[in-house]
Amino acid sequence: MKILFTHGYFIGEDEKELQIMRPYVPLGILYISSFLEKHGFENDVFDSTFSSYDKLISYILNTNPDVVCIYTNLMTKLNVLKLIKHLKANPNLQHIKIILGGPEVRNHTSNFLNHGADYIIIGEGEETSLELMTALKNAHYSSIKSINGLAFLENGVIIETPERQLIKDINTLPFPNRTKIDFSPYLKGWKKAHGYSMMSVNTMRGCPYTCKWCSRAVYGGTYRRRSPQLVAQELKLLKETYNPDMIWFVDDVFTIHHKWLTEFAQELKKMDAVIPYEIISRADRLNEDVIKTLKESGCFRVWVGAESGSQKIIDAMDRRVDVVKTREMINLLKQYGIEAGTFIMLGYPGETKEDIKETIKHLVISNPSQYTITIAYPIKGTELYNEVKNEFLDQQLQWETSTDRDIDFKRTHPKIYYQHAIKWVMNEVYAQTKNKNPLKVPYLKLKSLKYQIQMTLNQ
Repeated sequence: MKILFTHGYFIGEDEKELQIMRPYVPLGILYISSFLEKHGFENDVFDSTFSSYDKLISYILNTNPDVVCIYTNLMTKLNVLKLIKHLKANPNLQHIKIILGGPEVRNHTSNFLNHGADYIIIGEGEETSLELMTALKNAHYSSIKSINGLAFLENGVIIETPERQLIKDINTLPFPNRTKIDFSPYLKGWKKAHGYSMMSVNTMRGCPYTCKWCSRAVYGGTYRRRSPQLVAQELKLLKETYNPDMIWFVDDVFTIHHKWLTEFAQELKKMDAVIPYEIISRADRLNEDVIKTLKESGCFRVWVGAESGSQKIIDAMDRRVDVVKTREMINLLKQYGIEAGTFIMLGYPGETKEDIKETIKHLVISNPSQYTITIAYPIKGTELYNEVKNEFLDQQLQWETSTDRDIDFKRTHPKIYYQHAIKWVMNEVYAQTKNKNPLKVPYLKLKSLKYQIQMTLNQ
């Protein structure tokens, strides 16, 4: 049986992503690819990131797989729907079984099935994929109903099997199947855009925290982690095979377990596997000892989730962190020579101009090395979505042509207000922190005033 994995993300379609140029390989499908090969199922991976839709279709036509497995998230959803439609419409490809997985499919199962997907893998994919491939290979279609974590259509009726239990010991999983990917465009792209190359590594699955806007569609609210020794071995392998300049750990909260971190740092040193690395964390999982360990083990940048400088908004998000603690940890990281990044979200339900002022204050006091700002949007399946679903401004939004990013809801002010607010924040913070030319401050302050006026006109 010929199995193909792909993901339908094309960086060439996204001008903003081309400018940012921070591409990462699809680790999720590479894990499943390895798992299937470990159990005797050879498979191919078409990494679409630096390719095109036409080349993907051409590849499928030339290789004629029996099964196409497609990773699906918010960014890839529309391309995935386009691909499903194409495969089902082409007489030479209609025999292909289309299997979808990833974070987008759990809460839109019926839509994806009615659009043409044959099977939906809900949640963690390795064991469900193996059981499904076994049944398909042996034509044991009647046994598919007994496979947990699956959804499919039978005589026009949607069948959803019981939730699959998560893998207890993820140390049993093989390393992601990186040999299936050509890393040269990734490494060269990073090097050209940033002056260094970077690869991604995953050490844990799940996040036990309660942020209302965050999706837990694949791993739920769990925390399962690979051993420090195993992760250090993977870094050693990457160092010897690809020699990347830096590593990006994709974990939601890298410093969640302090004993694990200490052992990891020791293993890196023991194996001569130290590679400069970047992580995400939370202020309540940082302290001076942790920061020292991070520094000694090669960490050069920590993204500290802030989201807002207003404690009122932080509490509304159920973030369970203190804004003052967040500022303290950002400054402490910088004192130890570690770059500190942070994330900011505007337009959360209940946010006012006073809350945004608190965010400006927060950014000025903490003065992170860099930060990103987005406008809050509700992802189906999250608490935020459930809280605002009756306040959607466009109840006629078509699922087939939109994503959850397109959903707008009744906020304290219209969305355009917060779009101007982003520019207000950026100019105000830059004027007070980053700008080294005092002659430019009046210009920045004038721009800041301009966007405040725009906010007033659109509130």
